[in-house]
Amino acid sequence: MSENAPIINSLLETDLYKFTMWQALFNSAYNDNEAEYRFVCRRPSALPLADLKDAVIREVEHLCSLRFRQEELDFLRSLRYMKSSFVDFLSIFRLQRRFIHIEANGKDLEIVARGPQVHVMFFEIFVLAIVGELHARRFPKDKALVEGRRRLAAKIERLREFEREAEGVPDAHGFALFDYGLRRRFSAAWQEEVVLALHRDVPNLFKSTSNVYLAMEHKLVPIGTMAHEYLQTFQAVRDVPLRYFQKAALDAWVQTYRGDLGIALTDVVGMDAFLREFDLFDAKLFDGLRHDSGDPVVWGEKALAHYAKLRVDARTKRLVFSDGLTIEKSIELWRHFATRTQTAFGVGTHLTNDFGQDYAALDIVMKLVRCNDRPVAKLSDSPGKTMCDDETFLAYLRSVFDVPVPKE
Repeated sequence: MSENAPIINSLLETDLYKFTMWQALFNSAYNDNEAEYRFVCRRPSALPLADLKDAVIREVEHLCSLRFRQEELDFLRSLRYMKSSFVDFLSIFRLQRRFIHIEANGKDLEIVARGPQVHVMFFEIFVLAIVGELHARRFPKDKALVEGRRRLAAKIERLREFEREAEGVPDAHGFALFDYGLRRRFSAAWQEEVVLALHRDVPNLFKSTSNVYLAMEHKLVPIGTMAHEYLQTFQAVRDVPLRYFQKAALDAWVQTYRGDLGIALTDVVGMDAFLREFDLFDAKLFDGLRHDSGDPVVWGEKALAHYAKLRVDARTKRLVFSDGLTIEKSIELWRHFATRTQTAFGVGTHLTNDFGQDYAALDIVMKLVRCNDRPVAKLSDSPGKTMCDDETFLAYLRSVFDVPVPKE
């Protein structure tokens, strides 16, 4: 594919949870929310991102010209939890250029999507993939791919070696590896190469991808549930006191999916605050929990202790790990938990943008920062992941959920 070809050519080329969160809000009483999403590069880039402004604008304008094709709508409709009314809406949907603003600010790139949430929430993954691939195109591609393929082959060999080890562990649940690498991938072509290699070479360990387009193209089942933006939205909706926003979000999710997509995200205000709200009803209703910040072993032990306290058999539940994973870290976590509970591992950048120090992946996000003209925030279990420009709201959120200010 030409280096000048558009990066995004299908509106399916996003993570599954964008559709599942979108549908949950579209079919709720909160489908008239106004929201603001803001792009941030959390670590200095090798080359100034401001230089990409004109190219990003061209890519976004192309993105806004796309519509869902009939075969894409049919694929979404084939997923049993996607509602016909929502897919019908998608058949007439188009991203609106007027809702996204792209500017250079010194060496930085400012991107803000602002407008009706059921429109602007869909920009996120596309913007991250566009910026990441445009940045990667400024480096020598052939040299990077040689190193990337060498590293991928080593990962596959490690997984084959581990598969033989895992077969000998009595009473252990299986190992489930997923590709979560769309948002920070080196390129669309490289993500596809990685997914196909894993699917071909370690089919018993590699289960699928969150990239809905790749899932459709290669007859995989796309995977994903919810992200922080979904729970954060309920910090700012009418009729929901802040103290109960997590409960309201999970209840609305259950009403939409009725038993499907049963993995709850735990770290919007930290694991301890989450577990105080996650009662026996929720513990039995949800299939498991997802980790995305803080020490994964500490988090997992807290989850298992909570299930034990509620007299819920943790062997019937699943812990999904997704925070900065590598293959080796995933194997270590499996060894720690596999005889006590089911596990799954969503690996992102380590699969789709691992080319050595000369090609360090961008640490970029595009987060919900305001909803209905009110600030929202995540109080992460990892320092540096909190994103909110309203210190008063942050202090209030900490006080409501008894979350201390992290030590420097």
